[in-house]
This record gives sequence, structure tokens and C-alpha cells, in this order.
Amino acid sequence: MREFNLIVHGATGFTGRLVAEYLHGAGMTRWALAGRSADKLAAVRDAIGASADLPLVIADADDPASLAAMAERTAVVLTTVGPYQLYGSALVAACAATGTAYADLCGEPGWMREMIDAHEARARATGARIVFSCGFDSIPFDLGVLTLQECAIARHGHPAPRVKGRVRAMKGGFSGGTAASLKATLAAAARDPGLLRRLADPFALTPGFAGPHQPSGLIPEFDMHLNAWLAPFIMAPINTKNVHRTNLLTGHRYGADFVYDEMVVVPGLGDLGRAAAETLARINPLKGDGPKPGEGPSREERESGHYDLLFAGLMPDGTRMDAVVTGDRDPGYGSTSKMIAETARLLAETEGDGGIWTPGALLGTALRDRLQARAGLTFTAG
Repeated sequence: MREFNLIVHGATGFTGRLVAEYLHGAGMTRWALAGRSADKLAAVRDAIGASADLPLVIADADDPASLAAMAERTAVVLTTVGPYQLYGSALVAACAATGTAYADLCGEPGWMREMIDAHEARARATGARIVFSCGFDSIPFDLGVLTLQECAIARHGHPAPRVKGRVRAMKGGFSGGTAASLKATLAAAARDPGLLRRLADPFALTPGFAGPHQPSGLIPEFDMHLNAWLAPFIMAPINTKNVHRTNLLTGHRYGADFVYDEMVVVPGLGDLGRAAAETLARINPLKGDGPKPGEGPSREERESGHYDLLFAGLMPDGTRMDAVVTGDRDPGYGSTSKMIAETARLLAETEGDGGIWTPGALLGTALRDRLQARAGLTFTAG
């Protein structure tokens, strides 16, 4: 048995503090806070009302030896230190080498593929369960498709070959860390045309497998099944890749011919809806003075946020099945911090095969049940 069940790495950042606060309130045991500064960690410990006995671990993303030492002491590392392509590689390598479970908030598919290529074989050998994308990108979408396909298989005997992920409502923005990750990804793609091609590939996270043509979701369109105009969804490029990876890792439970996309439902019909969709498509969500890494909305803003996601499954006989996922906090901070915390707790309480996983493929219905019971999410299908 290792010294700790769980270490929160990056606990002095905005999201890291929210995770630490949540875990303390949930009665987490045998856990610790980690970061570069003992003084800042102690201040976080005091701010969340934790006992002075809660251990503090010094670990620096620029010091691989400190990361390896941290990984050896714990069953699970939960890290909010991003952008991961800048600060995460050494920690993934340390966890893969030491057989330590790992959970992050990564939405950086180019880096994720690099980690799969570099460390999946080692993680399988050591039993390390590396789980990327454990926040709003991409748990609600990953588990939303899983929920829909479960229902389709139970009712029809086979999965829906076509699923449409649609964001029907969302209050609360993306996190500063998400914005920083997107900017770092775009900067890296500008230097590496190969990365740009990978970002555009819906099967970038399914090495050895490429399925059928997938909708791009980059152009506003009218969806006759929903009778609504749609606009591009900025998180679709990472979410869709994770959904396809879940399908691969579960032996193509959704079918080798599975087609999936994500877009935003725009209010308004006719020309008004079209104009709204085209306007939304032109908005740059990275422009302006949004939250910087380490900053975020107030508690009132987080608690007044929410989201509503529809997953429409089209069956070969023309019937349609729907699944709906809702969250009771803003997606970028309030809901994300609860999702990654519960993912890490579940990793600490369970066993499984090593490898580089998605939440849906590794934890599946057990994680869904826990998020419904504890984290303010709902999943319905029919």
C-alpha cells in the first residue's frame, strides 16, 4: 500500500483549489496537496478548512525527479497543471513508469496522441491507468454517447450507427486553462503542419483504426431531425476524438461504422436562426480578456451555471433515440472540478488494466452512477 490514495498536483491553481475544496468536503482520506510552493500550498490548505495535518508535497513540472518521487508515493495523481503539452509530459512518463493512476483535464489531442505513442505500452506493463480529459471535455460527451448506445443495444439489439451530439444550453464559460491549452495547441500547429493534420483527423486518438467519413461540424447547418439551426462547437475536435477512442477501446461497441459529431443548437427559426448560427460561427472564443490560468468566476457565478446536452441516435430503420446529459454548475470550473475529483476517487477505489484510457472506456457506468449521485450530473435515455 502506498502512502497516499490521491495527490492533487496543481492545488494552488484556481481549478486545483476547487478540486481540493471538493475532496475535503467529501471526506477524502489519505490524500495530499502538491505544487511548487510550500507556502502557497499551506495557504490553500487553510483556505479550504483542512487540518494542518493534511500533507503537502513539493513537486515541480520542470523537475522530473520531483514528479517521479511524488508518483511513487501515491495510488493516484490528479493533475490540473496545464497546458499539458507544456507541463505534463514528465508526469505522464513518471506515472507510466511507476504504475501510478493518473487523471487530468487535457483537451490537447496532439499531445495526447504523443503520450499514447510514447507511454501506452509501458503503462500496460506497469498497470498504470492513465486517464485523460476528465472534465467537461470530455466526460459528459463520452458518457452521454455511452448512455445512448446502452439504451439502443438494449432496445434494438445493436448500437446507433449515427449519433448527433448537440449543446442545447450552456451557462458559464470555458476555463482559463482550456483557453491556454487551445492557444498553445494552435501555436504548436502553426509550427508543425503534421500536427495540424492530426488535429483535423477525427481518428487521431485511435492509432491503427480509421472509420468512415465524419461530419466536420465547422459550417453552420440546418438539422432537419431537430428542426434547428446549428453552429460549430469549439470543443468538438477533442470530444469527438475521445468518443471514437472509447469506441476503439471497448472493441467497437458502437460499431466500426460509427459516425459522430457535435454542434451547438442556435435559438430561432428560418432566416433568424440561420443568421444567429452564422454569427456564432464567426465569434472567436479565445478573443478578449477571459480568465487567465489561475483565475476564474466567483462561487455565485459557478453555482448559477449549467448545461444541457442532447445525443440523438439515428437507427437504420429510421427511428430516433435520445439521451440527455445535464450539469448543475458552470462547465469550465464548478462541474469540471467535481468530475475530475470523482474520477480520481473512483480510480483510487478500484482496480483495472493499465494503459491510456478514456473515462468512458475504463470507468464507464460506474463513473456515470457516481457523477449522478455526487457531482450534480444527470443522464437519461429513451
